[in-house]
Parts: sequence; structure tokens; C-alpha cells
Amino acid sequence: MTLVPAATQRDLSAEDLDRPIRSVLPELARGAGTFARLGIATPRQALFYLPFRYDDFSDLRPLGDLVVDEKQSARVRVTDLKVEPGFGRRPQRVIAQLADETGTAEAIWFGKRYVERRLEKGAEVVVSGKVTFRGWRPQFTSPDFSPVGHESIHTARVVPIYRLVGGVTQRRVRELLARVLDRTLPAVEDPLHPAERSELPALADALRAAHFPEEAADVPAALDRLAFDELLALQLSMAQAREARAGERAAEVVVDDEELGALLGALPFTLTGDQRRAVDEVIADLASSAPMRRLLQGDVGSGKTAVAAVALAAVVRAGWQGALMAPTEILARQHHLGLAPLLEALGVRSEFLSGSLGAAAKGRIHDAIAAGEAEVVIGTHAVIAEAVSFNRLALAVVDEQHRFGVAQRAALQAKGAGREPHLLALTATPIPRTLALTFYADMAISTIREMPPGRRAIRTEVRNRGSLPRIEAFLASEAAAGRQSFVVVPLVAESEALSAASAEAEFERLQATLPKLRIGLVHGQQRADTRDATMAAFATGELDLLVATTVVEVGIDVPNASVMLVEDADRFGLAQLHQLRGRVGRGEQQSFCILLTDAVDDRSRERLEVVRSSNDGFAIAEADLRLRGAGNVLGTRQSGLPPLRVASLFEPRHLVLVERAGTLARSLVAADPLLASRPALIRMRDDLASAEEEGDAA
Repeated sequence: MTLVPAATQRDLSAEDLDRPIRSVLPELARGAGTFARLGIATPRQALFYLPFRYDDFSDLRPLGDLVVDEKQSARVRVTDLKVEPGFGRRPQRVIAQLADETGTAEAIWFGKRYVERRLEKGAEVVVSGKVTFRGWRPQFTSPDFSPVGHESIHTARVVPIYRLVGGVTQRRVRELLARVLDRTLPAVEDPLHPAERSELPALADALRAAHFPEEAADVPAALDRLAFDELLALQLSMAQAREARAGERAAEVVVDDEELGALLGALPFTLTGDQRRAVDEVIADLASSAPMRRLLQGDVGSGKTAVAAVALAAVVRAGWQGALMAPTEILARQHHLGLAPLLEALGVRSEFLSGSLGAAAKGRIHDAIAAGEAEVVIGTHAVIAEAVSFNRLALAVVDEQHRFGVAQRAALQAKGAGREPHLLALTATPIPRTLALTFYADMAISTIREMPPGRRAIRTEVRNRGSLPRIEAFLASEAAAGRQSFVVVPLVAESEALSAASAEAEFERLQATLPKLRIGLVHGQQRADTRDATMAAFATGELDLLVATTVVEVGIDVPNASVMLVEDADRFGLAQLHQLRGRVGRGEQQSFCILLTDAVDDRSRERLEVVRSSNDGFAIAEADLRLRGAGNVLGTRQSGLPPLRVASLFEPRHLVLVERAGTLARSLVAADPLLASRPALIRMRDDLASAEEEGDAA
């Protein structure tokens, strides 16, 4: 159906795809409001507003052959149509009696006013939906329908299902997107040459099949092509960044064996084999004039801080400065508490810098940094403030680096005053291979798997809410023995929409239930100074129990804490649960992690069993990636990680695409560093970069 005569419709260009949809496609002006509500402003955005699943209604069956609980279609005649008005909370119902040569059935719609306008007695239609049985008769509940003889995008085919907003229907979205595709696909410019995409379909064909596949088998290849483009865009950005850094030079920090031996000998403990290997890799990188970009990954408590301390001491001994930046003040202070004694033992002076310091203290530290007297600076974003000027910065250490945006990491590296600082990134979230090949493709990776001797395994149990009285008695007994406990919940405040424990309500309940315990409350909506003061009180033993949201996931080290109780544990990611569990077990006493859940579905139980049965953060991260997806391994939305709409970093066939994309990106950039001859590739790369910037801003 075309609102504007074909003769008046002009051919579109590739540039038109990025202009306002109302001006480019005036025949769809009435749909502009719907597009706007979906966040679609241009034809290109409409093309990439992809379905999140598909319903296969291509199985066209006689009514006599319908099967219960399956998605299917039937060609029928409407023998009767009845509208039952709604009253009270009961919505209006439209009930149609259906028949064909093999039998009868019923179709029912709730609150769908358009049905009575589009359907009439005697009409021949195709209905598509899931079938149940009401007594002996089959029943379609809220099926789609279309007139017989009319080629439909809603029935008797593979039907796309899109994410919606209030007041927008699937039929409306499908109809609008079908018209956009018909008008704009001829203008789609494929950024890849046929040899580069190999067996993958052309971009226009992939978009058509992703929205309206002829058959279900067409979908995987279409999505693979779109996933490959995403992965290639990411790899192109990284390849160009590597190319741009090729001419940059860093300080050559040479540490001979005797000096390294002296540094290691000054530590109050002996490094594990994995720690020593990581130190050797970092020291080798520091000796090069090429800026180091290394990611040090290790489980909670594996000793990454000791490796960072040796690296920082090495650059200071060679006459340079070092800096460590953490994403929160709590974590930064924790690093300073742990690092300062180590650095002091190695003969290095460190300073702590955060935005909460008074003007006089900040001014003094700024002067010490500029003069080179502050040899290592540990802090928050204040380290990259414009007022901070390093004298001779040679090494930047960034903890939990995926929590920083690209601009923040770049600002720290820009403090090198003419030389690019070496970069050592730390993470306690193990990076599965697929992520290593994509988001961290431009970094060398050191891994610490071996735990320092003396750490006792944390006993982990899964319990239901019926066990809460016994658990609370256990918390009281631990407090009586002089030990402390965490209680972590998913919500800050009670919610009508979500049935889950909230920090505020749980704090009040536990105060009433355990009146003899000193209980504190922390969550992300509190003022930072209030939250920090409560955490400090817990760390110094002034509180027996701390009720919290996941603000305690990183950055609070309390050796006296022996219990981590996580309520509604099924609402957390596995890697997140493992991080929370790592808040206990830091002292000599036996520690416990209790995962409280009332979930009964097999999937939730399977996920929690992974945590209960394993203390291996790497195995847990892989399981989290498989069961929940990449975004949840690293957090709901982490700065610096472009949102991938199609690519799956655990899908085996997409791992192959990751490797192919990396190889192609390197060859394209080697031949044409600026991609000057490939504007479509530049646009594809920039589209992904724009999505990242929007995520960072959010």
C-alpha cells in the first residue's frame, strides 16, 4: 500500500538514510510519531531497529489438525462474531467462531478494538497464533489475522517480534518498517566488497531477511552478517588506534635483575608463580619505548595489587612517577591503604588524591605532583583533573578499567607530558576469550590464577527465605563472637513493580529483629560522605552488620567480615555474586556466603549452583557469559564498551566472526590507515562510536 504515487517518489541516496525520516519519506509522515516513540529518527535507524525474536507461523494447517501449545496458522471462515463489552477490570472481548472443511475453532481477543473494525461475519481470513484447547475445541488467543488472498507480513509466515513502548503495537511497527525497507534498501551501500564478506549475504539482503525472512533458515546468515559488521567496526577502531600509537614513545624503564631482586626481596611476602610471571611481563614491557598496554586479570584476592606495587616502584626507582586511578573513592582509598605500606617498604612515597579533599590539601598535593616529589599518586578521577600536572609520569595503573569511559582513560594517558605513559589495567572480572579478542584486542593480557597461600575457601550455600530465622540467628552468633556480616539486597527502596528485598526495608526489619546488633545502611542514592562514613565505620569494627546494595561489590576490605548474605540472589549476575562473595574470606576465620532465593525455575537454580559449587572466578565468568550474556558479565552497562546489538560473544560461530573481523580490520588499516578510500567503513565505525558515547553519557 503506497500513500504517494510511485511516479512522485524519488530515488533515495545513501546520504538520505541519515536525514530525518519525515523529510526523506513524506509518505510515512503519519508514522513519524510512532518512530519517535521508538527512538527512531532516520531511515538508517529504522533499518537497524531489529527484531529480538521471531514467531514461526508458516505451518498452515486445517482446523482439524491443530496441535495444542504450538504456533500455527489456519485458513478459515468467520461464522460468527460477538463483542462482549468490558466492565470493571474486565476488558472488552471479541470472540469469533471459525470453521473450515475439517472442523471448527474459536478466536478471542481482549481489549483489541481494531478487531471488530477489521473482522466481519462471513470473512475468509488466515489466523496465526498459539493454540490452546477449551474443552474439546481449539482456541486461538489474540491471534494475528489477514484476509485470504492478501500477502501479509503478520500471518502464515515467519513473523518478526520487536521491542515496543506503550501505545505502539507489533502490527503498526511491522507495517511501518516494511514500507521503510521497500523504499530504502536500494539506497543501502554495502561497506564490504564481495570477497571481504565471503559467504555472508550482502547488507541489503541481510537487512531484508533479518526483518522479514522468507523462512526461518534465512535468519542465522542474516544476523551473522550484521554481527560481522559490528565486530569489524569495533576492530577497525582498535586497529586505527594502534596505528596512531605506532609513532608514540614511552619512557624506557630498564630494571636489571639485581634491582628487580631487591624490589621483590623488600616485599613482606613471596610472590606466587603467577604473580612473578606477571611481574616479568610488565617489567619487559616497561623497558620498551613502545607504550605498554597490558591488562592484568586475576580473581578476587589473587594479588594483583602486589604486581602493580612492583611496577610502580620500578618506574620510581628509575626516576619517574606513577599513578593509580580507581573508579570510586572507596576503592581508591582501599588501594591507598593496601599500596602505601607496600610502596613504603620499597622506598616509594605515595599520595592520595580525591575530589573530597579540602582545597588546601589538594593544592599541597598538586604542588608535590608537579615538582615530582609525589612519586606515586593514588586516587579517583581527581588524578586526571585539569589542575593536576605530572612532572615525569611513566606508568598509569587503572583499576577495574571497564568502569571508565574512553575519554577518562585518554585523559590519564595524556598526563605523560610529551611521552605516552605505559598503561597497566587491573580487573577482578576474568575476561573470557571472546571478550579478549574484541574489547581487549589491543591489549596484552597477563593472568593470575594461583591464589596466595593461606586463603581459606569460602563455604557457599543456597537457601530459601524459609531459612531466614536460622540465618539471622547465625548472624547474631557471629556478631557475639566478634565477627561481622554483610547483607546485600538488589533494590534501594521497595517497589510495586518488583518483588524483591530493598535495602531500606531490610535495614528497618533487621533493626527490629536483631536489636542488639549495630547495623548500618549503604546504597548508591545516599550522599557520598554519608555512604563513605558508614563503610568506614564497618571497616573499623564499629558496626556488626552492614545492609547494602552492590555498592560494596568492590572497594571495601574487612578481614573481620565472615558472612555474606545475598538476598534474592537470582537477580544478580554470577560474576557479580562471585565479586560479592570475595568481600569475605579475607581473614583467618572460616567465612560463609549464603545465597537466599525463592526462585523455583531450573534456570535460576542452575545459575546459583554454578556459584555454590565453584570458587574459580574464570569458570564462573564463562558460565555467566553463557547464561546471561556479555553485558552482564561486566555490568549492566559499562563505560567504554560499545553496545553490540547483534553479535553474541559466546555464540561459537560469532567467535569465528570475531577472528575474521580482526584479520580483515588489520589488513584494511595497514593498506589505508585513514580508510580514506572506504567512506562506508568510516560511517560504520563511527555509528558504533556514537553508540558508545551515548552509553558513556548515560
